[in-house]
Amino acid sequence: MAGLMAGFGHYTHAVVRGVPASLAKEALRSSQAEVDLAGARSEHEAYVQVLGTRLGLEVVELPADESLPDCVFVEDAAVVCGDTALITRPGAESRRRETEAMKAALKELNLNIVEMTDENATLDGGDVLFTGQEFFVGLSKRTNQKGAEILADCFKDYAVSTVPVLEGLHLKSFCSMGGPGLILIGSSEHAQKTLKIMQQMSDHRYDKLTLPDDLAANCLYMNLPNKGHVLLHPTAEEFPESVTVFEKLKDHMLIPVSNMEKAKLDGALTCCSVLITKRADI
Repeated sequence: MAGLMAGFGHYTHAVVRGVPASLAKEALRSSQAEVDLAGARSEHEAYVQVLGTRLGLEVVELPADESLPDCVFVEDAAVVCGDTALITRPGAESRRRETEAMKAALKELNLNIVEMTDENATLDGGDVLFTGQEFFVGLSKRTNQKGAEILADCFKDYAVSTVPVLEGLHLKSFCSMGGPGLILIGSSEHAQKTLKIMQQMSDHRYDKLTLPDDLAANCLYMNLPNKGHVLLHPTAEEFPESVTVFEKLKDHMLIPVSNMEKAKLDGALTCCSVLITKRADI
């Protein structure tokens, strides 16, 4: 198991997608906040620049599709682990065609493609937390039991446990990985209760870092050559109290990345990329 964990976060590629103009008015959302399209685009540009220029990942940028207002949130279209990619069946019908461009891009990267074709199954990547040792799948408004079963069937090397998501859009709306064996979790009663269920279901022990704000717990962790532990996290402007907690991660390179506009559409930092580890022999 230590061998599996040693490679956790060693990403080489990131798939991202442009922001369509239709995002501002037509993307799905749980609040009615007005979205500044130019702001969303410049935030996304900064995010992509961090992944490519600053961190040295090979970035595959798919073009925006005006007929798919949510398409920038690529995480929901695929779950990638090792050299296998599960093309999902998103819970919102308006988002199902987003998987087409993602499938083509992942095929181009020579990954083994598995497609979720069962019409009774739904799965959003935002409900899938991979810890390096196992998967937790949130059963939410967007992801059902059948979707979780297909994921378990696809990634047979890992245990897959399901947890109820009773508040928030996705499981990763209030948690994410902060490093090998470290779960970042929001402080709400709902988030803490979900973590307790995850810990009870698991054979592994995880440390936790509790953030005052649930949404601040969605961060992007990587372990990169010459960089070590890297954490992209929300900015102090968005979550001042939570940002002081990140400073406890002394071994991490901490990179604040603004996500204010996409947060109005329930989008978080993990939502906007699919991270891939390509071995030289693939």
